Amino acid sequence: QVQLEESGPGLVKPSQTLSLTCTVSVTSITTPDRYWNWFRQSPGQGLEWIGYISPEGNTYYTPSLKSRASISRDPSKKLFPLHLAAVTPEVPTVYYCCRCAEGVDYCGQGAQVAVSS
Repeated sequence: QVQLEESGPGLVKPSQTLSLTCTVSVTSITTPDRYWNWFRQSPGQGLEWIGYISPEGNTYYTPSLKSRASISRDPSKKLFPLHLAAVTPEVPTVYYCCRCAEGVDYCGQGAQVAVSS
């Protein structure tokens, strides 16, 4: 079974960069037709898609975050980090990394991040 695990600091200061890493087990992140995504969810809100990195290493982001989001990868370590620059104060938000093939098939447990001074 594919497993994903998010890791990173739980608190980031405003204007700084939020950095999370997703580590994948069992499978390669270069497997064709498998896309590695980041989502987030604030309390009382729906799931918001942030972006993905393809098995070829191409990235695509939601337009509202495109200027601040960056997803990279290290296939040898089977991980794909998310960096979100210039964060603004917000309530604790849970970030998820997920694999998508024909829809979302595996996700991590989520990592909660608060942005506060």
